Amino acid sequence: MITHYRDGRIFTASDERWATSLLVEDGRIVFAGSIADAEKHAPDAEVIGLDGAFVLPGFVDAHTHLVMMGQAMHKVDLFDARDVPDIQARLRAASEADPAARHILGRSWLHTALHGEPPSKDIIDAVISDRPVYLDSNDCHSAWVNSAALRELGIDSGTPDPIGGRIERDGAGQPTGMLYETAVTTLVWPHLARGVSDDDRDKALSAAFDHYLRDGVTSAIDMAMNPEDLATLDRARRADGSLPMRVAAHWLITREESVEANLRQVREAARISQVHNGPWLDVVGIKLILDGVIDSCTAAMKEPYSDGSHSGPIWDREALRPVVAEADALGLQIAMHAIGDEASEIALDAVEYAIDVNGEKSRRHRIEHLETVTEENVQRLARLGVVASMQPVHADPAIQDNWRAMLGDHRVKRGFPWPEITDAGAVLALGSDAPTAPHPPLPNMYIATTRKSAIDPELPANLPQYALPMVEALTHATRDAAYSCRWESLTGQLRPGLAADFVVLDDNPFESGAESLREMSVRMTVVNGRVVHGATHR
Repeated sequence: MITHYRDGRIFTASDERWATSLLVEDGRIVFAGSIADAEKHAPDAEVIGLDGAFVLPGFVDAHTHLVMMGQAMHKVDLFDARDVPDIQARLRAASEADPAARHILGRSWLHTALHGEPPSKDIIDAVISDRPVYLDSNDCHSAWVNSAALRELGIDSGTPDPIGGRIERDGAGQPTGMLYETAVTTLVWPHLARGVSDDDRDKALSAAFDHYLRDGVTSAIDMAMNPEDLATLDRARRADGSLPMRVAAHWLITREESVEANLRQVREAARISQVHNGPWLDVVGIKLILDGVIDSCTAAMKEPYSDGSHSGPIWDREALRPVVAEADALGLQIAMHAIGDEASEIALDAVEYAIDVNGEKSRRHRIEHLETVTEENVQRLARLGVVASMQPVHADPAIQDNWRAMLGDHRVKRGFPWPEITDAGAVLALGSDAPTAPHPPLPNMYIATTRKSAIDPELPANLPQYALPMVEALTHATRDAAYSCRWESLTGQLRPGLAADFVVLDDNPFESGAESLREMSVRMTVVNGRVVHGATHR
């Protein structure tokens, strides 16, 4: 049976940019064009009227963390906490609301809420001392914990810093309660994961799917896949072999002491990718976290931060090159987190090394975030065919004060330079990095097209010369995001042969303007020809 979605303002994100009708059969688009031609092609099709509504390809979140996103929804939200007393009041309320909880978990606190006071275990101990408290920073690259959590983790003055991480210590060498980078990923995350049941993970994944579909996301690229999360996705697709939305994934590789230990992880990722390579769950490559974040002064920069500190990378060139070369030789896509301008140079050096070792072949590697990058390396990015995977939500002016203060110089003036990257000829894929930032794509597109804040639109735009035209922003969040995981022949555009993954909005941003993106909502979401959110009008 062919279904005719008729009389829409349809943005296809393809060479034929606009259409008024779509014909869908067996989950695929068989026609995109005019109403008259659609009726000639399928005169007996079932008709679903769009009544002039705006339609676009389903959003592809080019960088997210699905299970983590669902889990974050149940943590104490500290994003808009005003100050330390506000943080303490929210933690106290959570503790009193669930006195039997083994842990108190919070998320999304910002350095600006501390007004210059360093985060310490004492601040949390003052309100909760009887059980462990773990508070994820907004970027999830550091954790603020209390004394009970430090004891539970076995961290004391004699605990060494893990490779690429730091346990903050006071003048006497005692842990202060702040854990950075791999001290989080290798100490906190595995410990907390041991207390999470399969049922808890299943519920978290289901919540993430539900929120994404409601907000118009039909595909997602998970950027830190691990055994527990992969098992959760496997359980979700057992019923009929599919998932509510498409998921591509990059297997997280953590830096070990030896080259061989690192290479073993890459080979295991290659094995897993051969098993999970379907249209609904596809492990496409590996993820490497090369550096930290600017807010915590852990991103690898070419010049020192405003406080004089100068962090090195988590993966230096010597450790990174053999890993990238091995993954490249095995046909894996390599995604490298690189926020600092030095980290992005290290990433590009590793890609060039892999090309030298493995020769010319089809490859599509990625660099994630690229919040600061030199003009020379923008050109190298394009020349090497590396995809720039970036998140407009991280450029929201409402969360930029500390970011700017930590750099404090000329580097602030080239933050998140999206048009520079596309002008150089590189592919730009847009995502959210949820849960480090809000997942809904429409406010994300508002930031991309205005450089203004989706949280507080009264704030001045953040480097407005770097705003993207509407057509480009939507294309980077659909077609180019699909391209970023080699799904350009599956989804991301509304053209014949591709999956019928699309979204119907309740307003047309091309008519109402970019400001409307903050308020508009999704009327209907369709995945593989099936309505998964909203209702049809026949």
